[in-house]
Order: sequence, then structure tokens, then C-alpha cells
Amino acid sequence: MWLVKILFSLAFIALTVNLYFLQVDKRGNFVDKAQAQNNSLGYLDASRGIIFATDKNGSYSALVANKNMPVIYAVPIEISNPQQAANLLSPIVGKDVNSLTVAFSKPKSQYALLIQKATDQQVQEIKNLNLKGIYIKDQTFRSYPFGSMASQLLGYVSLDANGQMSGKYGLELEFNKQLEGQPGDINSGSIQNPVDGKNLYLTIDRNIQDEAEQIIAPLVQKWNAAGATMIVQEPSTGKILAMANYPDFDPNNYSNYPIKNFLNPAVQLPYEPGSVFKIITMASGIDSGKITPDTTYVDTGCVQLDKQWKICNWNYKTHGPYGKITMTDVIKNSLNVGAVFAEKQIGNSIFTDYVRKFGFGKITGIQLPGELGGNLNNLNSGIGSNYSTASYGQGITATPIQLVTAFSAVANGGLLMKPFIFDSDSPQIISRVISQDTAQKLTKMMVSAVDFNKVAAVSQYEVAGKTGTAYTTDYDVKGYNKEKLVNTFIGYAPASNPKFTILIKLDRPQNAPLAGDTVVPEFRTMTEFLLNYYNIPPDRPDSQSQSGQ
Repeated sequence: MWLVKILFSLAFIALTVNLYFLQVDKRGNFVDKAQAQNNSLGYLDASRGIIFATDKNGSYSALVANKNMPVIYAVPIEISNPQQAANLLSPIVGKDVNSLTVAFSKPKSQYALLIQKATDQQVQEIKNLNLKGIYIKDQTFRSYPFGSMASQLLGYVSLDANGQMSGKYGLELEFNKQLEGQPGDINSGSIQNPVDGKNLYLTIDRNIQDEAEQIIAPLVQKWNAAGATMIVQEPSTGKILAMANYPDFDPNNYSNYPIKNFLNPAVQLPYEPGSVFKIITMASGIDSGKITPDTTYVDTGCVQLDKQWKICNWNYKTHGPYGKITMTDVIKNSLNVGAVFAEKQIGNSIFTDYVRKFGFGKITGIQLPGELGGNLNNLNSGIGSNYSTASYGQGITATPIQLVTAFSAVANGGLLMKPFIFDSDSPQIISRVISQDTAQKLTKMMVSAVDFNKVAAVSQYEVAGKTGTAYTTDYDVKGYNKEKLVNTFIGYAPASNPKFTILIKLDRPQNAPLAGDTVVPEFRTMTEFLLNYYNIPPDRPDSQSQSGQ
């Protein structure tokens, strides 16, 4: 009995000592191993939120999702022959033999990543090797099912220093915290479960977005241009229905593209808008009571400013002076001299106040990263010629989102709405910038211009719009480069009850064509698509549309 007692006592002491080593001395190793296993299996990863687009019926489709893909990793502590394993794995995983040997030779290492997003062939070759310590597990990665669609709006994700997905550019960056959720953790031996990220539901209509991108990509290629942007907005609410840019990039393979493609020109690239800004000038004059659509002046084709600047109409060499002409005719023919006349009737202070009321010179507040507010410094200079050039959109800068929102204010009866991209947001009125009567008069002026020039006209519908062809500057050359232009058209339809506002911009088309040759036909294409898509009934008799009245 004494012998039995001694044996049991020794066994108990041995178990106690072993338990001590397991729970205390080697606790860190087991925690590390558990951590590594949980990391490798993704148990501690929070599921990143999905980004959805919508359509006219309120159905959602994922522009950004999560997809399980094979990950190949090693547990070096289980590899008995690091050199042999490195030699076998190097041609499959595409890594240097020496670096693999070093990674596999770490005596306490529990995890070494070999391949993310492994191909089927790589997975099969790894399985054929049947190496101890080499594992294949599925892991969740960010997926962009529609490739480059809305890429600058969405952005992309990449792995940070901790091996976690982190948003870069676009919505992935701006709402990274909400999207990524809260990863799990192992603390004092207990597992804290992860909290999944929140989904984002956008106002972007996938069908409209797709159509916009299908229009601007060939447009850039046709004119060998530097780029193009199209924005479609609902004027009554400020809701953004599409925001397309070209060139774009595929977020699934972002490393294959230059950094410049990741920026969003719609909110991050201010430019001199040109003659589309004449609508803002006319709005200022009509709303302040300084002019009316029927106010006349005698057009001489050119005007001298500050004894050193001479401003002429864009077609002065081919048309000459227009003589006595109304403000409506100024918009029809896009006359620079007429815009200068209008601004002088308004006065510099009143003109500047209205420009700022329309939202220029400050950001719109749309929830996208890196938005810029444009530059109105010339309107603070007190130099008369600066106000004159600003009247037709030169010498000041604005972003496409500012311009489309300003035109939407006219379409919306004078109410400026804050642009938004989230379906859960409510429309927000920023201010009344002009009266409803002024907005109606401006709409009639723009409808008259579209009917007169015909290119943007759509049969049986009243379409309001204005072209802009602006000179650009080169940083290394003083003054404007008249061979490098920016073409813009902004308009809305049906003019009697606008359902959408479209901005289309083409940057530096080759051979310096006018906007009427480049962006206006594509505006009409987009307008016809939207009228059909929303099944919007005609708002004018067929006889009027055919006669061009």
C-alpha cells in the first residue's frame, strides 16, 4: 500500500508539474499558436461591409463585395527540412529560395504567408507536394464584381502593416472605419468575437452609371482626350445617380494602374468651366433686377478692358458683330461680349455675391474624400478685367460637382440642394439662391439655346442646357494654351419638370474642337437613355419640337 501511495503521489506531482509548464511556462506558445491558427482561418477577421448600388425600382446590387479565395501559408515550426521545402515551393509561390528558407527556419514561428488569392493551379500543385507544415485555407478578400465601374467613387483596399484590409481612395477610404468593423482578439486566453462592418447603400443607379461609362470611354478615345467626366443628378433632391470618369482603373488589380487614375476628377479636379458659367452670370443679373432676358445691347464683336485686354466673341472672325441683341440671344450664341456687358450692369459686388451663393469657392460637402472648392481669388482682386473674364467662366475654377449642383438649383426652381450619395440620407436644402421666376426665365433662355443650336435637342421634349469651351493653362507656360481646351455641356430635361441634370466634360480633346462637336451629341444620347429609362412622357407638342421653336 505504501508503494501504491508513493507511485500515485509521484504521478500526481508529475501531472502538476506538467500542468504548470502547459498553463504557465508554455502558455505564451500555445496562445501564439491559437492566435496564428485563428488568424490563418480568419476567425478573428470582421467581415467588411458591402457597398450597394440601386436602380429605379429600389433593387440593390453589390458594387463591392467579399469573396473567399485560397490562401497558402506555412507553419514553420512544423517543417522538418526548411531547405527542401523552400526548394520545392519556390517555383510555385514565386518567392526566392533563400527568403523562404529563412522564413521556414524560425524555430518559434507559427505562421508565414506564402500566397494570397492563389490560383487553382497553384492550389493543386501544393496539394500534390503533400508537405507537412504547408496549409491551404479560404480567406475573405475584397471583390469588385463589375471591374472598373465607379472605380474612383469606390476606391479600393490593400493590406496595411498589420495584414488587415484598409481602404484607399474613394468610399473605401472615407468610410473605412464603418466598413471594416471590429476584428476579434484573444485576450487572457479568451476569444473576443469580431463585429462585422456596416454596409453602404448608394444613390448610384447601376444602369445609369453603366450607360455613363459606356458613353465617355469611347468619347475620350475618339478625340484622343486626356479624360472625361459625367455626373447625373436628381435636381429636386441633390441625389447623385451616376458619377463616371475616364480613364479609370480596376480595383481588383489596382497595382497595374498609375496613381493619377485613383483620383476622382468629379470632386478633386477644379477647372475653368468656360461659357457654361454665363448661366450663373445671367442668373445674377435677372434675379438682382439689373437685366432681363430681353435687355439689349449693341454687340461690336469685341470689347477693350483695362486698356490692355481685348475680349472677343468666340466666332468674331467668322461672324463679326451681332449688332443690337438681347440677353437671350447672348445665351443662344454664347457671346463673351454679351456676358461682359451683363456683368457690368450687375456690378462686381453683386455678381460675386451670387457666384458664392451658388456654392462656388467652397466644397459642396458631398461625402467623398479630397473634395476641393475651386478658386475665386480673381473675384477678390478688385481688377475689373477679372470680373469680366469670370462672367464667361475664365479666370476662376470650379469642380464638376459644383457646376452640376448649381445648374440643378436652376432646374429646381432656385433651391440649391446639397449633393448626396447615400440612399439613407434625406434631401437637404442649402438655400434659395434665386427666385422661382428667375429660374423659369433662365430655363426658357436655355431651352431657346438648345432649340436654336439643335444638337442637344430631343424630339417631343423641352431640353435646357448650355455649352462651354474653355482655354486651359500649362504650368510651364505663361497664359492660356488655345490648342488645349476643355469642353463642357450641362443641361436638364424635361425642362417643364426636370427629372435629371447631366454634366459631361471632355478634357483637352485633340485638335481643339468646340463642345458642340464633342460633348453635346453625347449629352443628347444620355438624355434619350434617361427619358426612356424612367419612361418620362413628352412635355411639348411634336410640331414644336420638329420646327425647332
